[in-house]
Amino acid sequence: MSSSEAAGDNRGKKKMDMIKRGSYNPTPLGKAVFVGLRALDPILQYGILARGLGSGLLQKLGLDVLPQGLPTHTGTPIDALGLSPYRLILLSMAVGSMLKQNYWLLAISAEEMPPSSAVLIAIFNTVANSLNTLGFICAATSASLNSGSTFPQVPLLVGSIMYAIGIAVELISEIQRSNFKKDPKNKGKAYTGGLWSWARHINYGGYSLWRGGFALAAAGWTWGAIVLGFFLYDFTNRAIPVLDDYCSKRYGDAWTEFKKKTPYQILPFIY
Repeated sequence: MSSSEAAGDNRGKKKMDMIKRGSYNPTPLGKAVFVGLRALDPILQYGILARGLGSGLLQKLGLDVLPQGLPTHTGTPIDALGLSPYRLILLSMAVGSMLKQNYWLLAISAEEMPPSSAVLIAIFNTVANSLNTLGFICAATSASLNSGSTFPQVPLLVGSIMYAIGIAVELISEIQRSNFKKDPKNKGKAYTGGLWSWARHINYGGYSLWRGGFALAAAGWTWGAIVLGFFLYDFTNRAIPVLDDYCSKRYGDAWTEFKKKTPYQILPFIY
């Protein structure tokens, strides 16, 4: 590929980046839109899991819908949701992803969140979660039937572990970087410590892992592998080249040295 073609390819990739790198103007409307839309997501997922939302569409496609299952009895207000333990865990994953992303926007990220980007990112995450929950209530794909009917099923156990590790890695790494950036002594420096010393874009690895875990817990091994593979491919072929170009220009030789010391892009010891 010629240098002009490469530049054109990079420009195309930059247009796909939803975050305005290096731009720190306040965007209260965009943040409010994002937080509001993400807060609606657990309500939608609850509608799918508890109220049969989307069941009609599955049935029109000739697909059977999974029975509700026995509701959880814990003696706590959570029982009022009327969800089986399995469905309750899936709803918790949707709630956890919403809380993590809203916390990131309000307490960690300082970059702009224009309303247009807020809508696109929020809708994307809601669609991803909805595909998972619809996959669960569909008898043909539900992970609750993948390994027999004994709770907790293997896909749920493995998926939950992936989810917990992934969302923790994403959140902790972003907090570490944010704390570093807040120190005036570190102005203009790239953060290369903590979890970031394991992979240059470890937060993307964490996101991919919990996304894959959520999908696995909901709709089984094949869907989990597809979702995990999709996000790993998207990050390594879209987001990371854009961010690498930005960091190379911003940090210069320091970024080049960081890439030498930390050869893994997204998953430690893997890639």
